[in-house]
Amino acid sequence: MLTLPPTVRVFVSLLPTDMRRGFDRLAAMVHEIIGEDPLSGHLFVFFNRPHTRVKVLAWDRSGYWLWYKRLEAGVFKLPKADRCSMELTSAELSLILEGIDLAGAKRQKRYARPIAACG
Repeated sequence: MLTLPPTVRVFVSLLPTDMRRGFDRLAAMVHEIIGEDPLSGHLFVFFNRPHTRVKVLAWDRSGYWLWYKRLEAGVFKLPKADRCSMELTSAELSLILEGIDLAGAKRQKRYARPIAACG
């Protein structure tokens, strides 16, 4: 289970990502697709097309770090969205990484920051 401070935001690219990409190409994707600063210290999450692999990119004070997970069975279930990226809470990311489908979860109403469209 991930334990992150509440100030850390989690951004997910909903476009399939080539998992051979490294730090610099993923950082470029953060800027181009998600529209955020990769040096912000937030988490940026990328999945491959079949949703069996995930990479998480983040910046700390001295450089990038990259977390990579490959499933041996099953797939990661992402919430449905009609845009190229979305923001999740750290709790939602933890649930997705643990194999829980958020589609069946009931969420209480909370404030949500508006998200810009692709392009």
